[in-house]
Amino acid sequence: MVSHKTFMQSVKGFLFTKRLRVFSIQLSFFDITLILGATYYLLFSRTEAIYQLVVLFIAIIIHEMAHGYAALYFGDPTAKSMGRLSVNPLVHIDPVGSVLIPGMLLLSGSSFFIGWAKPVPVQPAYFKNPYRDMMWVAIAGPASNIALASIAIGITKLLLFLQLPVTAPLIATLKICQYAIIINVVLALFNLIPIPPLDGSRILAYFLPSSLRESVERLEPYGMFLVILFVMTDYFSVLLKAVLVPLLQWLYK
Repeated sequence: MVSHKTFMQSVKGFLFTKRLRVFSIQLSFFDITLILGATYYLLFSRTEAIYQLVVLFIAIIIHEMAHGYAALYFGDPTAKSMGRLSVNPLVHIDPVGSVLIPGMLLLSGSSFFIGWAKPVPVQPAYFKNPYRDMMWVAIAGPASNIALASIAIGITKLLLFLQLPVTAPLIATLKICQYAIIINVVLALFNLIPIPPLDGSRILAYFLPSSLRESVERLEPYGMFLVILFVMTDYFSVLLKAVLVPLLQWLYK
C-alpha cells in the first residue's frame, strides 16, 4: 500500500518536476495548467483583466530583477547563476503570490490588485557590509516600481499633451498606463511593509539594534501568513488610503 507521504511526493513530482517541451520551452504540468487556465479566463471571462495581469507580471518581474541586479552589484552572483535575471515570467512565478492572491482579488472585485513573484535568492555572505548592502538590495525592488510608475505617468502626460484623436489604441494605451501607475505604486507600498520577508523588513533591520533584528528575523517562517492576513483585511486598505493619494500627487508633479 502506498503511503500518504509517497503519494504526495509522486503528485508533487508529476506536477512540478516532470517537464515537457512546448515550443522549445521546458514546462511542468503546473505551468501548462496555469497558462491554459489563465488564457481561458482572460479570453472568455474578463478580457479587461488582461491589462491588469500583464502590467502586474511586468511589475513583479522587474521588481525581482532589480533585487538580483542590486545583489550582483554588491558582489552576490547567486541570482545570475540560477537564471533569475531573466524576463521569462515562468522562472519568477510563485503559486501563491503570482496566481492565488491576484486571482482571489480579481474574482472578489477588490478595489486594489496586488501580487508577488518568487523571491530572488540573495546570499548576504557575499556582501562586505551585509545589513547595509541588504538594505540597498531591498530598496531596489520598490524603487524599480516607482520608476515604472513614473514612466507610465510621463507617457500619459505626453499623450494628453499631444491631443491625439480619440481612438481605440489611444484609449487602450491610456488604460494600460493607468493600471501601470496604480499597480506599481501599490506594489512598492506593499513591499515596504516591515513584515518579513517583505522588503520593508530588510530596510528596517539595518536601523535596528542587534537584539531587535533577531526578533524580526524570527518572524520570517510565519511572515507570509501575516502578509496574507494583512492583505485580506482592511488594514492594507487603510494604509493605501493614507499614503497612496499623496504619493500619486507627488509623482504627478
